[in-house]
Amino acid sequence: MRTVLITAVAGAAVAFLLGLLTFGVQATVHPHDVPLAVVAPPPIAERVARADSAEVDIRVVSADEARNLLRDKEVYGVLEIAPGQATIRLNPAVNPSGTQVAQQVLTGVAQGAGLPVKVEAATPTAAERTAPLAASALLWVGGMIAGLLFVVLKGTRLRWLSAVTAAVLVTGSTVGLLAWWGVTFTAQALAFMLAVAVSFALLQAGLFKHLGIRAMGVLGILYLMAPAVAGQVPELLNPVYKAVLWSWTPFRFSAEGLRSLMYDGSISTEWWVFGGIALIGLVLLLAGKKAQTDRADGIVDVGVDQADGLPSAERQHTA
Repeated sequence: MRTVLITAVAGAAVAFLLGLLTFGVQATVHPHDVPLAVVAPPPIAERVARADSAEVDIRVVSADEARNLLRDKEVYGVLEIAPGQATIRLNPAVNPSGTQVAQQVLTGVAQGAGLPVKVEAATPTAAERTAPLAASALLWVGGMIAGLLFVVLKGTRLRWLSAVTAAVLVTGSTVGLLAWWGVTFTAQALAFMLAVAVSFALLQAGLFKHLGIRAMGVLGILYLMAPAVAGQVPELLNPVYKAVLWSWTPFRFSAEGLRSLMYDGSISTEWWVFGGIALIGLVLLLAGKKAQTDRADGIVDVGVDQADGLPSAERQHTA
């Protein structure tokens, strides 16, 4: 009866935790302080500024400043109002969830001013919108499966080489799959994907070394919560989820970095993040002893000393 109760409570607790970390993120999405920029003559600019609310943060700026803000991804969209015309400018390197909100809000502002709206933006295909997060997830899963099989097959030597080799092959297969979907990458984007794959694989190999198959409890949860969190922009997330999950999850750094590089953008923070993850993985691989191999029957193997045929522990006792 005790076993029945323990397993039932554990199942309910895990279901609650996963719901909190995955579906809870999407269920609480609501825009707040979404940064937008508007270029307009003074009378219209004053009216637009009064349309500011808790959901959006509208900045009235010059045309040059607006383009710089959009290029640097500091705003999700720009509305330029000229006599008889309103133009919405979007950056394809910005998270699609953010640009969608920006287009809806700015269209409403322009229509409120009684102006026809024209949208100027390179519209990403469905595959291009999916690619950054999909690539991040696939690179994580590939390294995780390689690390798990290394434990299951009782690998003992060259764990780091297994991780790096898996990272290279998984990057190749991911690029091939995305190319089949019609997604192309710059050379810098390909290099970034390889860096992400290597850092993921090294970290996972290090955790498998110290935790054995139990590392799946950590790696699996990280993977399950990734799409729900990394696919959103921070201004749409509940502040608690933004602080506790989005702020540190590596998947959002890989997705945002790859999205920027797909459109000839530049990144810096992301390189440092994955360099740090790779370093942590190397430290784990070089430090300490590997985890005791788990057996299905719960019995721990005892080594036998070749000199007298006694188990090592017993030989030390008799000595």
